[in-house]
Amino acid sequence: MADWTTVASLATAGATLVVAGATFAAVRSANRAARTAEHSLLAGLRPLIVPARMDDPPQKVMWQDRHFARVQGGRAIVEDLDGVIYMAAAVRNAGQGIAVLHGWFPVLGPIEGEQIRTPLEQFRRLSRDLYIPAGDTGFWQGAIRDADDPLQQQVRAAIAGRDVIRLDILYGDHEGGQRAIVRCLLTPIEEGYLFTSARYWNVDQPDPR
Repeated sequence: MADWTTVASLATAGATLVVAGATFAAVRSANRAARTAEHSLLAGLRPLIVPARMDDPPQKVMWQDRHFARVQGGRAIVEDLDGVIYMAAAVRNAGQGIAVLHGWFPVLGPIEGEQIRTPLEQFRRLSRDLYIPAGDTGFWQGAIRDADDPLQQQVRAAIAGRDVIRLDILYGDHEGGQRAIVRCLLTPIEEGYLFTSARYWNVDQPDPR
């Protein structure tokens, strides 16, 4: 004769196991759906800073001391006036989200081997927030005012020697995330500097390389 108590216990255990398996599968599916939704949301916020195109409208730039400059698309300016070095470049946001420029740092001198991005603590914070709308143009600007700043002498030597100036720009989305660094090249040409991008690094997520 069957032991109905044992049969009932086994049936209950089997049903519990089935429910547990279904719950585990549902949780995994929900986690995947949540990650997919989060990725889609971030993709909608992700900016991508690139040099402005040659046919983009020029940018009018003003510094806090009321120095003005006009920067053409695809170009940058580097000016040494009255002991202050002014730098600016026309940029475009090729991403889907609003870009906020956070900081900058000039990388001077020859680079041997693999290019390494500037550490975050070395970036110079912009004196004002620069927002670049998605699919639109804007500008980056910086200035070196302190005569005792070692970067001033290095940039001044690069200007005199007609050397390429590498510039790292730190930016992110308007939520404060998805930070990235773009390394740009300021290449001297007959009139001013040609402005191009060379490499990108992710800060808040794994790098693609």
